[in-house]
Amino acid sequence: MHNRCNRWQVITRLHLVLSATIFWICCFSIVGIGFTASAAEMSEIQQRGYLTVAIKDNLRPLGFKDASGNLQGFEIDLAQRLALDLVGKADAVKLKPVANRDRLSVVLDKKVDFAIARVTATESRSRIVSFSVPYYLDGTVLVTKDASVQQLSDLAKQKIAVLNNSSTIAKVRFYLPNAELVGVNSYDEAREQIESNAAVAFAADATVLSGWVQQYPQYRLLPTKLSTEPLSVVTPKGLQYDKLRRNVNQAIARYLEQGWLQQRSEYWGLP
Repeated sequence: MHNRCNRWQVITRLHLVLSATIFWICCFSIVGIGFTASAAEMSEIQQRGYLTVAIKDNLRPLGFKDASGNLQGFEIDLAQRLALDLVGKADAVKLKPVANRDRLSVVLDKKVDFAIARVTATESRSRIVSFSVPYYLDGTVLVTKDASVQQLSDLAKQKIAVLNNSSTIAKVRFYLPNAELVGVNSYDEAREQIESNAAVAFAADATVLSGWVQQYPQYRLLPTKLSTEPLSVVTPKGLQYDKLRRNVNQAIARYLEQGWLQQRSEYWGLP
């Protein structure tokens, strides 16, 4: 009888320990979710009163820090305008800078409500995230400081810098098959090639090169785009985010129709 009581006491204690362990695991899981994930459905966003948006903070003129350390740029304006329309205040947005490699993962991991971080909408990416209607059409352009180069045909047999292993190479070869391509590993290296007369021009994305010419006024963009690539807001997949996606799409459609996006892109010097 005594042994049976002892066994019962041991089983009871084990049950209590196991229950307590499960309880604390659940508590820590809930707390962890609160700190690491902030994506929410539209109703939750409106209830809490702010958006969380992944942005770039080192890419002029889309998203960058001014001399005072304040975030500004074309995509920052869009994030604030969406905050105004979705939750009622332009400053009701928490901007979270991300590296290029994390632009999709922060949405997939539900760490932000959505991303506005120079993400091109592609078919392969659309398998894991959802895209809004495009807010800007990016594309490959060429930058030069050579006064004799006024149009694309002036580069027909010239040396053009391109990033190694980039999709830009095929586009330049298509339009300028007789040009000599000079491979570089960075934008800084491309500028060094032009400054040393090892290349006459550099081909890359319009949004990035727009910031280049703002930083280095002796350079200018050629007017011809070699491609068209839609930049879109990245939102999570799932039926629970359907209202959020619809609200974002409807808002961007209004901005396009009203000319607001065109006005802001011109303000920030985007072609």
